[in-house]
Amino acid sequence: MEGRQEDIVILAVETSCDETAAAVVRNGREVLSNIISSQIALHTQYGGVVPELASRKHIEKINQVIERALSEAHMALRDMDAIAVTYGPGLVGALLVGVAEAKAIAYAAKKPLVGVHHIEGHINANYIENKELEPPFLCLVVSGGHTHLVKVAAYGAYEILGRTRDDAAGEAFDKVARAIGLGYPGGPKIEKAAQQGNPSAIPFPRAKVADNPYDFSFSGVKSAVLNYINGCRMKGLPIVEADIAASFQKAVTDVLVEHAMAAAEEFGIGKLAIAGGVAANGTLRRGMQEACRQRGIAFFYPSPIFCTDNAAMIGTAAYYDYLAGKRDGWDLNAVPNLRLS
Repeated sequence: MEGRQEDIVILAVETSCDETAAAVVRNGREVLSNIISSQIALHTQYGGVVPELASRKHIEKINQVIERALSEAHMALRDMDAIAVTYGPGLVGALLVGVAEAKAIAYAAKKPLVGVHHIEGHINANYIENKELEPPFLCLVVSGGHTHLVKVAAYGAYEILGRTRDDAAGEAFDKVARAIGLGYPGGPKIEKAAQQGNPSAIPFPRAKVADNPYDFSFSGVKSAVLNYINGCRMKGLPIVEADIAASFQKAVTDVLVEHAMAAAEEFGIGKLAIAGGVAANGTLRRGMQEACRQRGIAFFYPSPIFCTDNAAMIGTAAYYDYLAGKRDGWDLNAVPNLRLS
């Protein structure tokens, strides 16, 4: 990257789930615009994301979102050096909308196309506000669909140390929130309810995976919550939602912090970042911050707006891919189960 003089400006598109997003990013770390059209209100009535409805809403919103991103950046397509888009993992119908749009724009504007891995985008979100952050570092990615502990060896070079064997952390939050009647989206609602509860009230389990100390399993703690609620109902005992939320949140946070600290110690890495929707959780941030402080580890995290699905993080990841010479052809397709390599 040394010796690069001219600015590189990228238009990025993200439609992997239920946010239609576009952003203009300069030199990987300067966000000129970041537009997100959320579908939470649409999906709340169904208790979760309905894939077909998400795809239709993306088609409805994507042109407006891109036009607004360019307008807020005071730029036009001709000013872009590349067009970037999330091509996986995610909901296949939702991904296809973004990929088709980005390919059409890149073809019409005669610009290079860069396909970006969604999880790579979440990791790269940490570069936007933490200008001093550079690899190598560890990153814990926690979202509705993913829980990964990743060693970031260099820009664009990742080694997955651990991943969930079943439910992702955010998925467990959603299911537990539904079980105790809090509704969707589960993460913010559990965090709010937990503020009134006792995190030590119920000893929910902290699962360990025998053959990989860095892998996660959250189906056990989810099942434990459901069994606890059913037990209370059968015995006629009161169900204290706040205590359940706080105890569940503490169980999940303890596991996430413990795994991250163990990896930092084993690999001798003094920098840790968190990313993804669950990274906006205040209890997780405070727990991770304190654990890092005790061990002298530098701790990084994005603002909540960059924790949720957004296109700025895709533009940042695309910048480093672009510098590395990555270009995609018109055969780029959505890959719903794309793995991070």
